[in-house]
Parts: sequence; structure tokens; C-alpha cells
Amino acid sequence: MDWNFLQGLLSGVNKYSTAFGRIWLSVVFVFRVLVFVVAAERVWSDDQGHFECNTRQPGCTNICYDYFFPISHIRLWALQLIFVTCPSFMVVLHVAYREDRERKHRAKHGENARLYDNPGQKHGGLWWTYLLSLFIKTGCEITFLYLLHYIYDSFKLPRKVLCDVSPCPNVVDCFISRPTEKTVFTYFMVGASALCIILSCCEICYLIARRLVKLKQRGTVRTSSRKIRSDRNGLKPPLTA
Repeated sequence: MDWNFLQGLLSGVNKYSTAFGRIWLSVVFVFRVLVFVVAAERVWSDDQGHFECNTRQPGCTNICYDYFFPISHIRLWALQLIFVTCPSFMVVLHVAYREDRERKHRAKHGENARLYDNPGQKHGGLWWTYLLSLFIKTGCEITFLYLLHYIYDSFKLPRKVLCDVSPCPNVVDCFISRPTEKTVFTYFMVGASALCIILSCCEICYLIARRLVKLKQRGTVRTSSRKIRSDRNGLKPPLTA
């Protein structure tokens, strides 16, 4: 998988993000994609080949591996990274749509005509798109963490598992290769995912709080302007002798 292509696409999201969003993007690439490509992917490179059971029954080892590892950690993390980063493209596509509308408007009404002061500014529909992308990212992170814990019953990999699935003749002992190293990487990836969830939640709270403050300020300004108008309308002309 070409992660450089994904990095190039997400770099365009960085200029439309808040401070929390930029930190989130750094965590994704430094602590998740980089660790995934450089180290974790090699640890699980030949996981099935090093999964051994103390039996020579044909097919028993393969069936036991498929039973205990229905989907590899490394493939689940790859899917998680894809699903988590894709919602950010919603913002890029929305900005591209605004820029296209801006070009068509200028071509029709002249170069000085403008629809947006800044197509990348988060207001109106783009604000809702950005907020929706954060909710989707957070939901995907929580869903994949739940799936990882649900499939393997824990984030810790055991050294030995007992398998009695057919065609195994009886209960056999199966051994996982490098369980301690894999457990360390699992906890690291889970911790990075939890950090991304916290950053996304902080960014959601920041956007909503900032929007509420702006709405409150606009309401205060409108109330003041209405009061000034009513005072002016209520003034009586001075009496002349």
C-alpha cells in the first residue's frame, strides 16, 4: 500500500484544520502510519507461518489460526487508518466545490465579484461539513477499537491457545510467535487511537464553543442596534418658542 499517496492527499487538509486538527494529523502520521509501515507491518509479516500447533493432523493448524485470528491485527489497523482519514476529504471536496463556484461567479460577473471572502474559511456549510467529518472520524475510531477488543477478547495476545476445532483430533496447544512484541505494538496503536479520539473530541468542543460565542456576540450586537434605533425613533423634536 502506498502511504505516501495518502500523506499527499491529507497534507491539503492541514491548511483547513484548527490547531487540534493539525496535532491530530501529526499523531496519525508519526505515531500510527510511520510505526505501522516501519515496524508493526514487519512483525505480522509472516504471522500464520510461525503459528504452530503440537499436532500433525492436516489442516488443523490452518483452521486453528483462522479461528483465533479471523482478521489480522495489521489488516484491521490498515482498514482503520483508511476509514479514519477518509472523512477529512469531505472538507477538501467542499472547499474545491466552493472554489469552483467562485470561478464560475467571477467569469459571469467580473473579476471583482465574490461569493466568498475566503473559500477555505469555516463558516456556513463548510463548518457543518468539518464538524460532520470529526464525528465520523471519532465514530470510526471507537468502532475499530471495539472490534479489536471484541474479536480477540483483549488487547493482550496470549502465548498459548487451546484449540479443539475440527479437524483437530483433540484439544491441541497452539503457540503464537512473538506474543510480547505484538502485545506492545497493540497497546501502542490502541493508545495512539485513544489520543486521536481525545483530540477529535477537543476539536468538536472547540468548534461548538467558538460558534456559540460568535452567535452570542452577534445577538448582542443586534440587540444593541435595535435599542439604538428604538431610542432614535422615540426622541421628540425640541419645542420652539
